[in-house]
Amino acid sequence: MIRIGDKLFRAKCRGSTLLALLRLPAAAASPPHRAFSNKVHSDSSFKINPVALEMTNYALSLARSEKSGNAYAQAQLVLEQCYSTHSDENVKGMVVLAMSSLLYHSGNYEEAIEKLQKIQNLSLSSMIIRVAASEALVGLHLELGQDDAAAATADMCLQLLETIKLDIGTEGIEALVDQSKALKGLVELIRGNTESAMPCFPEGRYGDCSSFVMGGQCTGNAALSYGEFLHHKSDFEMAKHMYTKVISEEFMGKESSNLHQLSACNMNFEDTVVGATCALGQLEAQLGNFENAEKMLTAALKKAEQTLGDQHPKIGAILTCIALMYRHKATVERSSSLLIQEGLYRRAIELFKAPPLDFKGAQEQACRRDLIALVRGGYAEILCLQ
Repeated sequence: MIRIGDKLFRAKCRGSTLLALLRLPAAAASPPHRAFSNKVHSDSSFKINPVALEMTNYALSLARSEKSGNAYAQAQLVLEQCYSTHSDENVKGMVVLAMSSLLYHSGNYEEAIEKLQKIQNLSLSSMIIRVAASEALVGLHLELGQDDAAAATADMCLQLLETIKLDIGTEGIEALVDQSKALKGLVELIRGNTESAMPCFPEGRYGDCSSFVMGGQCTGNAALSYGEFLHHKSDFEMAKHMYTKVISEEFMGKESSNLHQLSACNMNFEDTVVGATCALGQLEAQLGNFENAEKMLTAALKKAEQTLGDQHPKIGAILTCIALMYRHKATVERSSSLLIQEGLYRRAIELFKAPPLDFKGAQEQACRRDLIALVRGGYAEILCLQ
């Protein structure tokens, strides 16, 4: 989960740690590696036609393997055919989630948002589909700096679940409620409202939450969001546990989680794992464990490069985290790493495709403007010290 829009910048300004890896705009990056599955157990009403499942996974695999505009277009055609030939609302919802991910990874943010909003109109679709769509919508709004829209989307999701609880009780939707509350907590945390975020996480809801956290109830994006909350509160031991928990989920296989398979856009599971790895590296650096920090940040970098390619803006975000780690290490050890930091910052600026300093009106850069300012500030500091 790093995370979204100007998160690095906001964390820096608050004097807190960098929370987690940004989910930055993509430029024709590959979609998530994790295939959809018909074994999603959070909602017993969720059943997927195996033919539709095969078509959806084929489309995602096609776009991922070729990473070209033509491949994305072909994948969209396959998904559109799947959508038009199936009447089941769950199938339609799953296909639209896949469509939104393809649009996001090809840089079409507004169209991706429109697709996700369309799912909210599929009144007969499973709640797990609608929660996944809400989660992706929140992620996109946050990345674009639309915090109010993100908060409104998270609130609507919670209200819908509360209505269902009143009608049928909590059986079968507990995991969805936890996921939605964590989503709301993430929004409040990014907005700087730590007190408002607390009731959304296990600590605020259950008091002594050790058994809840150590069990399997808190996974994926919810676990990463809670880890970031704990990190922000300087509960480093528990934050480290949450980050490690998320990372370990990657090795359990695609059937391990109720919600992982349907995550979309910048909230997909691969982003979550990279974010947790990067966040753990940041935490280790803050604790002065620089060897472990470098190991984790390097692992995050390698995984992001494997998933997204070495030209993706998210690589620049991780390089920025590594540069800041070296800065902190040099301060603590009274050593020098100016040349290393300079190289990392310069590469990050290139990957962000930062416009010239005197260029105005770069609307397309709005969602990473603050991050570019942070990187340029770090680069300027290095130049002043040389």
